[in-house]
Amino acid sequence: MTSKVVLITGASSGIGLATANLLHEAGFIVYGTSRQAKDSSKYKFHLIELDVNQDNSVAQAVEKVIATEGKIDVLINNAGFAIAPAGAEESSMQQAQAIFDTNFFGAVRMTRAVIPHMRQKKSGLILNISSILGLVPMPFGALYSASKHALEGYSESLDHELRSQGIRVSLIEPAYTNTSLGVNLLEADNKISFYDQTREKLHKQMINSINKSDDPSVVANTILTVIQSQQVVPRYTAGKTAKSLKALRQFAPAKIFDKLIHRSLKV
Repeated sequence: MTSKVVLITGASSGIGLATANLLHEAGFIVYGTSRQAKDSSKYKFHLIELDVNQDNSVAQAVEKVIATEGKIDVLINNAGFAIAPAGAEESSMQQAQAIFDTNFFGAVRMTRAVIPHMRQKKSGLILNISSILGLVPMPFGALYSASKHALEGYSESLDHELRSQGIRVSLIEPAYTNTSLGVNLLEADNKISFYDQTREKLHKQMINSINKSDDPSVVANTILTVIQSQQVVPRYTAGKTAKSLKALRQFAPAKIFDKLIHRSLKV
């Protein structure tokens, strides 16, 4: 049997890098992408240039992999960014559109590009890296949660559409992961003084939580398990924290759940 070909966006660091390395070690042919594929020779896998915000860039990268390998068996939509804790009104419309363009529409662009190739082969797997915040929205992270909620709805609907064509779509839902995300958080671009104290306090809490959170390998191992599974389901949590939060969301009464959120934030 020939090795499966995997294309993963945002593979130069964090969850993407950990996943690309693990899949390469497991024997897959891995193409990772980055907006600027510098020093590609230092990576164990193939690193190619791709900007998920640009239609032409997406099309060129997908065609490059198809031309070289003849197929794409697995697409992992991982590229994304977050905004530092802030009031929802502290982001301009331009910033709101930017986070959706990468976190949601980036995945849509990639998915649209690979579906025709997967349909031709009558097989394929699309994994969208969501977040437990796509199920459990947190205050002062409205736009990030909204982009992941959109990804969740899109993925589950698409999975129903594509099953008959031999293609499955599934979500991976980690909680905070110890990556450079905390360092590279985008600041809200329309700050309001009313939120100054809350914003600063929550930013410190977030960085502290990220530093104590799961290693990216936890998410990478979940992804490997899904790819190797004979029975793919629509969503998977990654790590104990994500599983606990999902259970609370499902079974705790709404009033108790709301109190737990506000108590944990201490604002």
